Amino acid sequence: MKYLSGIFALNLMCDLDTFGDWHTSAIDWKNLNFWDSTDSIWGDYGIEQNRTIPENKGKFNVANHIRALLDLISIGYFPTAQGMRDNFICNDKYTPEIFSKVSMLKNSENWPAIDKFMGKEYMMQWVRYKKEVEL
Repeated sequence: MKYLSGIFALNLMCDLDTFGDWHTSAIDWKNLNFWDSTDSIWGDYGIEQNRTIPENKGKFNVANHIRALLDLISIGYFPTAQGMRDNFICNDKYTPEIFSKVSMLKNSENWPAIDKFMGKEYMMQWVRYKKEVEL
């Protein structure tokens, strides 16, 4: 499935109780970067359908804020994802779900960088989770 993700999706409302980003007016909505969920480890998880996008006609598939951040982390765009916990998600009820989805990347070649990023974002919560699930 083709869908909008990354910084674009973070700047759109989603069905989650999360903040996302707040720089919507700074986004170039005419040059969108669509992703494809076909080969993703998460499949169609977190992709919302029939969403509108500023300056575009029609309805689109758009990642919710968690999926958008997972996509950014998976490709190593850590500077864009920085502030994941305290600026974009801002809701601890999603932490177990996020940890579970991130841990699916444990066999990726950039796992050490992902692990480091998660440690900076979630600190001891991430450390305890890794011990619990033996990551």
